[in-house]
Amino acid sequence: MKLRHELKFELSAGELLILRSRVAAVMHPDAHGDGGLYTVRSLYFDSASDKALREKQNGISRREKFRIRCYNGDTDFIRLEKKTKLNGLGCKESTRLTETEVGQILSGDIETFSEHPSPLVRELYVKMRVEGLMPKTLVEYTREAYTFPAGNVRVTFDSDIRTGLRATELLDPECIMLPAGDAPVLMELKWDEYLPRIIEDAVRLPERRAGAFSKYAQCRIYG
Repeated sequence: MKLRHELKFELSAGELLILRSRVAAVMHPDAHGDGGLYTVRSLYFDSASDKALREKQNGISRREKFRIRCYNGDTDFIRLEKKTKLNGLGCKESTRLTETEVGQILSGDIETFSEHPSPLVRELYVKMRVEGLMPKTLVEYTREAYTFPAGNVRVTFDSDIRTGLRATELLDPECIMLPAGDAPVLMELKWDEYLPRIIEDAVRLPERRAGAFSKYAQCRIYG
């Protein structure tokens, strides 16, 4: 399990303008977006007792969450992801899913997943059957992403965070998404073994400290 450093910062509109110009001057826009810009929609899983939500709110040092994610509404590229946090470091495991498999998960028709070739899909199957893990809600936002090869650095700006309340229809383009309250613009900074000085200087804000904002927790306020 490869762990990465992850920091999150809540930004004002003015801070976003400053940091975006600095980051764009030294980093490359994510090749998968239009100038680094794309829409992310994720379906998050949790237990009936909201274990993942409670662990986040209580600051548990080791925790995990499952989600299914697609980009710009593209049903040809869907990923099942497991995010693990350990003492402030993060790790993400992922595998591809088909549109049919997403439909099976939403309907609960997952018995064939016990023999799925992907270990991650088999793990989701076990946790849905044993721990009662289930789809909970949709989270959608606009992401502007930049990369830097040295240190495998990634900087993202996430804005216009929207919630599907209790909706779980990940692939339905007509699903109603509502603003998730007064959610801030969120900057995420991720890197491997070291953070190059040029990037550290570009994202520095003297009066702003890293926080623990969770888009999933923000959206769960409403359902």
